[in-house]
Amino acid sequence: MKISMRRMLFAGATAALLMPAAMWTSYHADAAQVQTRMVPKFEVDTSWPKLPAKWIFGQVSSVSIDENGHAWILQRPTTLRADQKAKGMAAPPVLEFDENGNFLRGWGGPGAGYDWPETEHGIYADPRGFIWIGGNGITDNHLMKFTKDGKFVMQIGKKSASKGNNDTENVKQAADIFYYAKTNELFVADGYGNRRVIVFDGDTGKFKRMWGAFGNKPLDDVPEAKKVPEDQRIPAKELTGRGPEQFVQPVHAVRVSNDGLVYVSDRGGKRVQIFTLDGKYQTQVFIDRYCEAPHCGNGQTVASTAFSPDPEQRFLYVASRSAARVWVLDRKTLEPLDSFGRNGVAPGEFYVMHHMNVDAKGNLYVTEVQDGKRIQKFAFKGLVPVAAK
Repeated sequence: MKISMRRMLFAGATAALLMPAAMWTSYHADAAQVQTRMVPKFEVDTSWPKLPAKWIFGQVSSVSIDENGHAWILQRPTTLRADQKAKGMAAPPVLEFDENGNFLRGWGGPGAGYDWPETEHGIYADPRGFIWIGGNGITDNHLMKFTKDGKFVMQIGKKSASKGNNDTENVKQAADIFYYAKTNELFVADGYGNRRVIVFDGDTGKFKRMWGAFGNKPLDDVPEAKKVPEDQRIPAKELTGRGPEQFVQPVHAVRVSNDGLVYVSDRGGKRVQIFTLDGKYQTQVFIDRYCEAPHCGNGQTVASTAFSPDPEQRFLYVASRSAARVWVLDRKTLEPLDSFGRNGVAPGEFYVMHHMNVDAKGNLYVTEVQDGKRIQKFAFKGLVPVAAK
């Protein structure tokens, strides 16, 4: 599929460009020519993954890529039709596939010693060989740690135990998990029931710190934003300013870059907010801020982010849920460079985007929930020039 350039409303700070790695070299034409830049090109791989014929996916919630390039997929067996579940067609909640999409193993579900999530939501394969899982069901106030073969290791928090945003022992319907090896810390987008990022020790599960939007203290009681009547709405004039002082639920994903910046997907707020490791606010960028329900899905955009695999992580990919496209941004300047995708169920289109991730070769993986119920792999085909506007 071809990538098309689209102009939408963005906001963000400006910083110097990183020096490019060999594989991700930028190109500038002579002064007398139109300046050009290089952007990633992707092509959907319709053969990936190869799910065994006896199984089908429910809603595919999340994907993580391990140190071997294998994709770990979290899906929701309970979202299949009753007759499909009765026939045993539901795949296991956790599935591992190799780079070519071959199925390797599957496991998950209720077991002794832990509380399996009511609704599976986030998965993360850390570089030490552990699999982290969280849920966003009403009772899902905990995170779980397993070995790759499904052996239970540890649980952080307890089912139905959350006391809200000030609780340092439990999460509340956490959406996403990211393990940062340099500090041995677990960063959690907490998420659906709370409005914060919370950090735990990667070995003990001990609370380290937490913060809300702009580094503010996360609050439980936040007034709903006043809605402008549809016949009075003028998006170009209305949607200005720095946005709400609290995250707008759900806080849907969190990623930490190689240079120690924390990227938080504030899906309800239509923005990515960026922090230092200790929660000091740096900047933000709005994505498809024009998007309002009911004319643009549910009016929520930033579902997830991912980084290009070069050491400098030059490109930031942003999954815009209701707008049904992936944006390509310069990670340092947050300038929009390109986008691809549209709403639909055909290969390369998106229907209710959820989480995404990138492997070491630059291939992009995107999951879809509700009636989407799939994961798509977009193979990286190199860098192509795009004329500067």
